[in-house]
Amino acid sequence: MGIKAFISKWRPKAEAYFSTFPWKNLLFFLLFLMLAFIFWLMLFFQKENVEGTYRMPLKYTNIPDDVVFDNPLPEFIEISVSDNGVGIFMLDIKKRDSLEINIGDLAEEGTSDLQGDQYRQLIRSQLAPSTNIRGYYPMRISLATSKLERKELRVVFDGEIATSRANLVADSALFIPETVTAYGSAASLKKLKAAATEYTLFKNLKATSQLPVKINPVEGVKFVPDEVEIYIPIEEYTERTFEIPITATNIPAKLDVKFFPSRVKISFSVTLEEYKKITPEDFEIKLDYRKFHQNEGGRVELELTKSPSSAKNTRISPSSVEFLFENKTGG
Repeated sequence: MGIKAFISKWRPKAEAYFSTFPWKNLLFFLLFLMLAFIFWLMLFFQKENVEGTYRMPLKYTNIPDDVVFDNPLPEFIEISVSDNGVGIFMLDIKKRDSLEINIGDLAEEGTSDLQGDQYRQLIRSQLAPSTNIRGYYPMRISLATSKLERKELRVVFDGEIATSRANLVADSALFIPETVTAYGSAASLKKLKAAATEYTLFKNLKATSQLPVKINPVEGVKFVPDEVEIYIPIEEYTERTFEIPITATNIPAKLDVKFFPSRVKISFSVTLEEYKKITPEDFEIKLDYRKFHQNEGGRVELELTKSPSSAKNTRISPSSVEFLFENKTGG
């Protein structure tokens, strides 16, 4: 059955049902329900000593970097209160801010345990004057701390940097700041030689970028700051190819060597700015006779012995060549 046929079948029945529905009775019922709710609210607002329980988040501020708490700090405090109906209603509907505990100020006052009147007054600062505190938990917060050793560590990158096809990383990545301070026990800090970042993959970078990266956490050690900026210089590159000869050194006077092929292609990436500055003479492949003359199969792998620093991703084709020694004839 199609949708139109279904609607055509049931529409007369629905119209007949709703045409006889007692809408007046429903409206009277809703009206009395609303009046009853209003009447209940009025009675509730006038009522004294209404009780309630609330969970208030705790926020710790001004914590020195070189200390660690001896005991875990609670994240919430459960508060039992009483007030008139209006006060309880306002506590229910309004947003309760975090209870701030200023560790630095309390430490200056010599407070290592938050309890008693000091704790109670701090709680009261978040409540209305008419609200009575019946109880709270925990009744005591230990703020005892232990002093930590410190060590300056160099930031090192753990991850991968990938650029778009026409771009390359122009130079080494830099960190801002270059070092972070590690706080921990002498034994835990002794093991650390550097502060490694979390493993991070930067993909398809198209321009010089400065990006946030987290320091990889180490158990029992606190890093300040725990996040740094990595500066990645990116430049647009183009491809270029030269053909250069293969030469050899330290060849005995009576021998001559021939390579097949005798010239190879050098392909590399270079910035547009450096493109015209590089020449074939900037590249050399010089093979040492003492290192390859006994190679089995008469073949030697090629390596550049000279190349400009501005040439990136240098490739040699072919990567190896055959060689043949010939005795020189007397002249």
